[in-house]
Amino acid sequence: MPNYLILVLSFIFLLNSSSAERLTINVRRLGAKADGKTDVSKVLLRAWNSACASRKEVRIYVPRGRYLIRNPIVFNGRNCKRSMFLRIEGTIIASTDYNLIGKNGNWIKFERVNGLFISGGTLDAKGAGLWNCKKSGKNCPTGATSIGFYSSTNVVVSRLTSINSQMFHMIIYKSRNVILKGITILALGSSPNTDGIHLQLSSGVSISQTRISTGDDCVSIGPGTNNTWIENVSCGPGHGISIGSLGWDLQEPGVQNVTVKSVTFRNSDNGVRIKTWTRPSNGFVRDVLFQNIVMNNVKNPVLIDQDYCPNAKDCPGKVSGIKISNVRYQNIRGTSATPVAVQLECSKKYPCTGIRLQDIALTHKNGAAKASCAYAAGTASGVMKPPSCLNR
Repeated sequence: MPNYLILVLSFIFLLNSSSAERLTINVRRLGAKADGKTDVSKVLLRAWNSACASRKEVRIYVPRGRYLIRNPIVFNGRNCKRSMFLRIEGTIIASTDYNLIGKNGNWIKFERVNGLFISGGTLDAKGAGLWNCKKSGKNCPTGATSIGFYSSTNVVVSRLTSINSQMFHMIIYKSRNVILKGITILALGSSPNTDGIHLQLSSGVSISQTRISTGDDCVSIGPGTNNTWIENVSCGPGHGISIGSLGWDLQEPGVQNVTVKSVTFRNSDNGVRIKTWTRPSNGFVRDVLFQNIVMNNVKNPVLIDQDYCPNAKDCPGKVSGIKISNVRYQNIRGTSATPVAVQLECSKKYPCTGIRLQDIALTHKNGAAKASCAYAAGTASGVMKPPSCLNR
């Protein structure tokens, strides 16, 4: 049985086991106030440390209400005796003073946890103030990711909602065997850099039954990510599901074994995208499957962009060193908001190889759409609208 199935079954069993078999720490009974005004950080850390030190199974319970976490908080699992369980029924909120967390990388961070199960709850990072600051051109902090999982293994997060993140909503970094199921992520389409879920240097990540509406990538896949499974996801507005951007560094680990299937894009800037900087790099993208995808009014439904150089800074006149191979597009249908529905612009120095198009049916304004290719080689089969532009 695959590891992710074992994790899901264990999670369901443990959540439904009898109360006699499980200890519960109710943070309200520890003194946490659900008034949205009183900082509960110390209470949450006390609950975490108590559960972490216990050799018995303990569940941390956050009842209904609004709980303020004013400053960045870190839950460290290095010395935990058992897996950690966190059930949230309430809403955790940040301060409207965006500087309190905006100068840190993360608002809520889990680090070095082996076995972590989080169920339910809402995170509200109150990011609108920082978005407005950035749009005004003032000197603003970068912003914090709402929740991050770092150097952790065997993580299951289900039914969690994240709204109004300052920057990324969720990061999975240097972690293994992570399941994200039933996640809801919401931010304005105009909110800057509010990626839904970012993966980097991680393996065995599964994202399913998830809705993402945001101002940047719904899911972004960074360097060193492999064995990724994304299924039954709704994306839009946003910038699509992106592998990349890759190739900023010369020495960079590659991305491989990525499956994206049964995804619907609505009114998004991109659909399925691979993007790389026009800079020297030894990185790569290989063994990728995009399957059973629906596009509804998407500006760039199918896109490989190896000419990525925003603001013409640090990369003009260069070519991408990222090698892209064995990328399959199967059963992709719907509508493009622009005339060019399939755009495969690969590296002049390292052309894409092994691109396979099968049963593509994309239209523009109830008429024919176009395809554009550069340095892209592969094969096409089945229905092909627009006609393939691949080199053989």
